[in-house]
Amino acid sequence: MAIALLFYLIYHFGKFEETLRIPFTQTEIDLGWFFLIFVLFWLVGFSNAVNLTDGLDGLVSGLSSIAFLAFGVIAIYQDQFQVALFCFAVVGGMLGFLLFNKNPAKIFMGDTGSLALGGALAAVSILLKQEWMLLLIGIVFVVETASVILQVSYFKATHGKRLFRMTPIHHHFELGGWSEWRVVLTFWSVGLLAALISIWMVVL
Repeated sequence: MAIALLFYLIYHFGKFEETLRIPFTQTEIDLGWFFLIFVLFWLVGFSNAVNLTDGLDGLVSGLSSIAFLAFGVIAIYQDQFQVALFCFAVVGGMLGFLLFNKNPAKIFMGDTGSLALGGALAAVSILLKQEWMLLLIGIVFVVETASVILQVSYFKATHGKRLFRMTPIHHHFELGGWSEWRVVLTFWSVGLLAALISIWMVVL
């Protein structure tokens, strides 16, 4: 919350547009001070979403590489080269990290990495005015978080019954007999497909 607030203050006093674009249109709504609430929700929400996804070797490092690469391409298309440079720097760092984080992992990401990556993704989406596109580029993060929310809600509503074998949902597939690498590669593939669709939607 504190870092999200700091980002908002820098954004606000930097005179950036505090608007939110309506999906599939060129219409933007000026949120005024409500933009602060959106920033807090967006950064904290995606920080936790990426953190929840960080449960298998190489999963988040691969997915975040794909997501930042997609935003980097979009940033170049928008001539926002400083944002693009940041995105590609993160991709380079993540690919280097992945060499040691892939199964069997020798180095683990932990909260320090996953929370920061989620917040950075949300911040980049705001800087590029592609907030809603993050829901598609980060579809795996969204589904992982939704699975936890649904599991907890269903568990409470049915007094102990479970909707999934275990959440976040990557553990559901593991308990279903999938190997860790199969889950990771499948989720990477979904993330890559979503990223390609997002780039196509923005560029074309």
